[in-house]
Amino acid sequence: MPEKYPGRDRAALHALIADARVGHVAFVLDGEPRVLPIAIVSTGDDILLHGSTGSRWLRLLATGTPVALSVTSLDAVVVARSAFESSMHYRSAVLFGGCRPVTDDAKVHALDHITNAIIPGRVGEIRRHSPKELAATLVLRLEVEDWSLKVSDGWPEDGPDDVAGTAWAGVLPVATGFTTALAAPDLAEGIPLPPSVQSLLEGRRSGYSPT
Repeated sequence: MPEKYPGRDRAALHALIADARVGHVAFVLDGEPRVLPIAIVSTGDDILLHGSTGSRWLRLLATGTPVALSVTSLDAVVVARSAFESSMHYRSAVLFGGCRPVTDDAKVHALDHITNAIIPGRVGEIRRHSPKELAATLVLRLEVEDWSLKVSDGWPEDGPDDVAGTAWAGVLPVATGFTTALAAPDLAEGIPLPPSVQSLLEGRRSGYSPT
């Protein structure tokens, strides 16, 4: 992201994008506000988006129209001694900029980067993109011009009277991960789980701690 922002915030923003993997792009179409949910992958200081060349929304974004990208991760529920102080741990960011199409060899590299970001190591396990698939896929690079990041964390902030009471208080971390691999019904017999899928199954996020 822009160098004028602290490196620590840049790292936190990249971690949020990696954890969320889905963002919501807001823009104006025919004078009306629109929001498009879409998979997001960071690449350097920019964000990669992709979808069908038949998407009217993506074709509009490809013209460079101004957009805002919202990303949020729910990390925990804060259980306070009162409803008023109960809240959530979350990380959220809004990024502003415009998109431009990624073409030619850079498009292949971008699609490989997206695949490996979502399923690490998968590109080496599957065939290459066909010309027809490449022609049907629009890849955009969101060039971020500005952004803001907000993090909500910490323990319940109950008042002295509530702390002296009998209600429980604490934090409930949200754990996300993959529980099982459901084989496609037409999968040929004897094909084992690939290393990329096995790694995802074994890498369930846990152990979140409030700061």
